[in-house]
Amino acid sequence: MKIAVLNGSPKGEISVTVQYIKFIQKKFPQHELKLINVARDIVKVEKDDSLFQSIMEEVKKSDGVIWAFPLYVFHVCSQYKRFIELIAEKGAQKAFAGKYATALSTSVHFFDNTAHNYMRGICDDLDMKYIEPFSADMDDIMIENMRRILLKWAENFFAAIDKKAATMKLYSPVAPKKFTYKPVKGGGNVDTRGMKIRVLADIKDEKSNLARMVQRFKEAFKGDIEVVRTGDIKMRGGCLGCMECAFDNICVYQGKDDFVDYFNAGRDADVTIFAGEIVDRFFSARLKMFWDRSFFNGHIPTSVDKQMGYIISGPLSQVANLQEITNAMAQISGANMAGVVTDECADSEQINKLVDEFAAKCVDNAVNTYILPRTFLGVGGHKIFRDQIWARLSFPFTADYRYYEAHGLFDFPQQDVRYLEFSKQMTEMIKDPKMKEMVRKMMKTEMLKGYAKIVDTK
Repeated sequence: MKIAVLNGSPKGEISVTVQYIKFIQKKFPQHELKLINVARDIVKVEKDDSLFQSIMEEVKKSDGVIWAFPLYVFHVCSQYKRFIELIAEKGAQKAFAGKYATALSTSVHFFDNTAHNYMRGICDDLDMKYIEPFSADMDDIMIENMRRILLKWAENFFAAIDKKAATMKLYSPVAPKKFTYKPVKGGGNVDTRGMKIRVLADIKDEKSNLARMVQRFKEAFKGDIEVVRTGDIKMRGGCLGCMECAFDNICVYQGKDDFVDYFNAGRDADVTIFAGEIVDRFFSARLKMFWDRSFFNGHIPTSVDKQMGYIISGPLSQVANLQEITNAMAQISGANMAGVVTDECADSEQINKLVDEFAAKCVDNAVNTYILPRTFLGVGGHKIFRDQIWARLSFPFTADYRYYEAHGLFDFPQQDVRYLEFSKQMTEMIKDPKMKEMVRKMMKTEMLKGYAKIVDTK
């Protein structure tokens, strides 16, 4: 059978992900895996309609499609996202309808779930027959048992196509409301109190709900705030995955476009607001390009003790995966998630109130350095980065290693002497059956003593 492999790596065939595809091809020579470098060639694909149509013809001729990609900042890379947008913009959805599909990713398992949730949703939207994906650690192919599982996964995919296996959809279509936001001019009642507030707005239409929400947010303040449109930032392209920035955080594009200067100029912002429209099941490829390009900072948190929030046009309540990503992005950056305002309620007066209250909350949070505890999204994400930078990624990410070491981010629990000593003593104590029973009965009351002391004395 013929399988169209849509390669989502900007590096084309010089990609870890592609090595997995080549390994599968080697072990299943009876099938043709046609590799199409849609992310690497996105500029050509976008400009040359005949090239785009030739890719669609390959998809039509295929028995199945493998969406193959590396993870880039919680998601697929901006170039891959742009290709997915082109499918809708050019009305090419029928090329995918009814095709069997699966996804193969490579990463360090840092929010690979959100990338796969997105791709599953896209496949459902394209009316494809989705078969379980394979989310590989980059080095899984080095391990014999993981190679066995990879080949079994591929075999299962081929078998599902051959026997026309039944599949089901997981995600309902995203259905935005038709609504025009008509704000009244803001009263300028929110004092910035010396806080620097920066809005990055992915605005394409000045008459859009998003443009009007951003303007209303700006008008909520007494003082001026900075609003920059993504289209005004010269970005020559998306992140290339070249890792040339790993040694000293110097981007390969540095001096060739505006991105690094813009990003660095915003490091002292007390509040950063991202404003964007929901495009399919995420923001636009342009806004994703901004986040991907910020990877010149490596895995270093860039908004520690700052505020981050979002102004969104579109049905956010219908895209739980996007909600998770926005929350995670703030927490991984070291910021506090100040909140989100959307136009989903389809009520202009209500949106005005939401925007005004959001503006006041952002300032109050910033003045008081109000940083809520991280959830699993932030805690788990930090631990993955910490462990990777400590060992496997200590080279080439030497800049990351220096930062983590200098800022105490190698906070391994094995180094907490207090708990280690206590656990050692108590474990030794309960080897005596009588002591074990006594401790068991005292457990509930004893564990509260330290907490009760704080409550009583502070």
